[in-house]
Amino acid sequence: MDENYDVVVIGGGAAGLAGAVALARSRRSVLVIDAGDPRNAPAGHVHNFLTRDGVPPAQIYAAGRGEVTRYGGRVETGRVTALRRDGERFAVQADSWPVAARRLLVATGLRDELPDVPGLAARWGLDVLHCPYCHGWEVSGRRIGILATGPAAVHQALLFRQLSPDVAVLQHTGPRPTAEQRARLDARGIAIVEGTVEEVEAGARGLTGVRLVGGRRVALDAVVVAPRLTARAELLAPLGLQPSEVRLDGHLVGTRIEAGPAGATAVPGVWAAGNLTDLQAQVVTAAAAGLAAGAAINLDLVLEEARPAARRTQLSRSGG
Repeated sequence: MDENYDVVVIGGGAAGLAGAVALARSRRSVLVIDAGDPRNAPAGHVHNFLTRDGVPPAQIYAAGRGEVTRYGGRVETGRVTALRRDGERFAVQADSWPVAARRLLVATGLRDELPDVPGLAARWGLDVLHCPYCHGWEVSGRRIGILATGPAAVHQALLFRQLSPDVAVLQHTGPRPTAEQRARLDARGIAIVEGTVEEVEAGARGLTGVRLVGGRRVALDAVVVAPRLTARAELLAPLGLQPSEVRLDGHLVGTRIEAGPAGATAVPGVWAAGNLTDLQAQVVTAAAAGLAAGAAINLDLVLEEARPAARRTQLSRSGG
């Protein structure tokens, strides 16, 4: 391969770019390959990111790409289609463009798989929400419905009740609250609306409510959901990495790639960071995880380069 890098970073979100900056500042040759479809693209703004609160995601990523290139790194738009180990390196196929890397940092994130309710996906990131810390302030004091599809509904209802006195649980397909959960909802004045949601309705000014099977309408300004959080990990299967299931009270809430505190996976030479490993990571925590992974990768390369020459030769001959 004509292009060889110390590290190829797959994914140009907060985690990938933060890791790339750390590596570039350590004078590593770094290539970031980004498909350009971040998870938070539908969101208008990022919140709870100190000094960057309210900034559009695209603006943060543009600034991050500029920081990577300022320190000598390279950022390219493309989609990685294949990964494999090639001797002591990794072969990375991006579209029709092959490159090689000594190490990989994978920060491909996850997919939000929404409940199959007509009208729901069209309002995703606008007034169909999932996180009180990401979007809660923007709907404070409004009429909020929690679409119950799993055990997280009661938890979400209690958190959003901190932001508005008008919160209701839409029972939909979720499990019935236990007696203890019902007592907690009652203590906070959170109603339970029986029935299956047939459609999320909206007008020119935004979401107006939901229609239940049978025709009843519930007026709302926002709907809160718990999407299934599925790791974008298909590329890692040829390297021997498969996502593990994450369950809450026996209910499948998502999948993730297991990694250590600094992002090291079970496959030597492969690190992962951001939502790929942590379903709850927000932009600022994903960036922190990327930084930790970048520093760990640099140290790993330093230690490899500091091996005595005889030891390096022995490892090379043995394929280690």
